[in-house]
Amino acid sequence: MISTFDVQTNRSGPCVVVRATGELDMSVAPRLRAEIDRALETSGAPNLVLDMTGVPFCDSVGLGVLVGTLTRTKEAGGRLILVVSPGMITHLLTITNLDRHFEVRGDVREAVDAMTATMAPSGSAD
Repeated sequence: MISTFDVQTNRSGPCVVVRATGELDMSVAPRLRAEIDRALETSGAPNLVLDMTGVPFCDSVGLGVLVGTLTRTKEAGGRLILVVSPGMITHLLTITNLDRHFEVRGDVREAVDAMTATMAPSGSAD
């Protein structure tokens, strides 16, 4: 059975949400990378939510896309939140110790809320 991979991007408040569905392997990783590139180009300091809840499998090339996205987002002064559900990707992040580097949430709404909360004015005077 061949899994169909799809990637979609939309805006949710101050965030760009990239949603991937299907198996993320070396044959489709360039599609995800290209969509993320477009999302990162559209904003100065990107606030990126990467929804991986529809991805049941991720190989080392796909993992490389995630790590590269984290690096590029931080270098641009932005923030990346991965949205994952319990399963293969969560396990992969844990066994590679990448769970210590990625900010992870359980659903897109929670990720967008977390992103928005840190961007709210603090109300303190300088």
